Amino acid sequence: MTHPRHTTVGIIGGGPAGLLLARLLHRSGIDCVVLESRDRSYVERRQRAGILEQGTVDVLRACGAGERMDREGLVHDGIELRWNQRAHRLDFPALTGGRRVMVYAQTEVVKDLIALQLADGPPLLFGARALAVTGADTGRPAVRYRHQDREQTLTCDYVVGCDGFHGVAREAVPEGVRRTYTRSYPYSWLGVLAEVPPSHDELIYAHSARGFALFSMRTPTVSRLYLQVPNGTDPADWPDDRIWDELEARGAIDGPWKPARGPLTAKAVLPMRSSVTEPMRYGRVLLAGDAAHIVPPTGAKGLNLAVADVTVLARALDRLHRTGSTELLDAYSDTCLRRVWRAEHFSAFMTTTLHTAPDQSPFDARLQLSQLDRIAGSPHAAAELAENYTGLPLT
Repeated sequence: MTHPRHTTVGIIGGGPAGLLLARLLHRSGIDCVVLESRDRSYVERRQRAGILEQGTVDVLRACGAGERMDREGLVHDGIELRWNQRAHRLDFPALTGGRRVMVYAQTEVVKDLIALQLADGPPLLFGARALAVTGADTGRPAVRYRHQDREQTLTCDYVVGCDGFHGVAREAVPEGVRRTYTRSYPYSWLGVLAEVPPSHDELIYAHSARGFALFSMRTPTVSRLYLQVPNGTDPADWPDDRIWDELEARGAIDGPWKPARGPLTAKAVLPMRSSVTEPMRYGRVLLAGDAAHIVPPTGAKGLNLAVADVTVLARALDRLHRTGSTELLDAYSDTCLRRVWRAEHFSAFMTTTLHTAPDQSPFDARLQLSQLDRIAGSPHAAAELAENYTGLPLT
C-alpha cells in the first residue's frame, strides 16, 4: 500500500477518541491520518466503558454514528443506590431538566466509527505502531511509525495523541513541562460478563461493609457486573458461585430481590487509579483521552471525557481551518482541563463514597452512610450527582 507522507492532523490511536476526532475532522473538510498499533479485530474486541452521557450521544448522532446506537442502545433515566438494605432511585430527567444516559458498549461505538471511517473517511492504518513524535515545538511535527515491517515517517501540521497513558505522544511533552498528578486506590474491581438478563432495569450501585458492587448490563440478555476486591486479586480465586453469592450479599435490600444467575463468560481485575497530565498541549502536539487523564470507572467518565476532548479539539481545528484563528486551539488545554478536574472530583467522590477501604474506621463508615442519606433526602444533593453523572454541557 502507499503510505501517506504528510497530513494536516496525524492521529495516534484508533480507539474511540482517535476515531471520533477523525470523523469530526473529515466532516469539516480537514484531512487526517489515524495510526493504530493493533489489528482491527483486537480493537473491536476491547472491553471498556458502557455508559454514554447525553452529550456523547448527541455528538455521535450529529456526526452520523448514531444509527445502530439508537436502535440497540438502552436509554436509562436513572440509577439506583443501595446501602443499609435500602434502595433509592435517582430520576435523572427530573433532576437535570431532561438529561439521560445511554447503555451502549464502547466496543460497539468503535465498530460503528471504524465502519464509517473505512467507508468514506480518511486513512486508517491498523498495525501501525507509533515509535516517536519529533518536532513538537516546530511547525512540522512528525510521527515515526512501523507498518508492515517497514519504518515510515508521517509529517503533520498537528499531532494528536489518543494513544493512552503509555503512548509516545505523551512522551513528546518534555519532562520539564509535563506535570502528572496521580492517585491510586487501595482496591480493584473484579469485572465479569454474564450470559443472563440484567437483575434490574437500571444500574445498581451498592455500598456495603463487605465492599462495593455494581450491577450493569451490555444488552437485554448480557449483564456486566463488578465486585470490589483487594489489589493483586487473581480472578482464578473467584469461582462463579462465589461471585454470585457475593453479588447477592452486597446488593441485598429489605424485600424479595436476588440477582439472576447464569454462566460467566469473562473475568478480569481492573485497577482503580486517577491521573491527570498537564498541559494537554505542547507546541503542535495535543493530548486527548487516556493520554491526558484516567479516572476510576465508578463515575462512568472515561470514554465521555475522551469524547469531550476531541469535540473541543475538532471545533478548534475547524475554526482554524475556516478563519485562520488559533484562539480556540490556544485555549484547548485550559478548556478541557476544567472539565477533566470536575470529572476527576466526581469520580473520586463516587469511588470513596461507595467503596470500603481496607483500613476504613467506623467513623469513616458513618460518614459514607451520612453522605448517602443526604443524597436520598436532599433534592440539591441528588441533582448534583445526577448532573455530573449525565454529563456537564460540552460548551
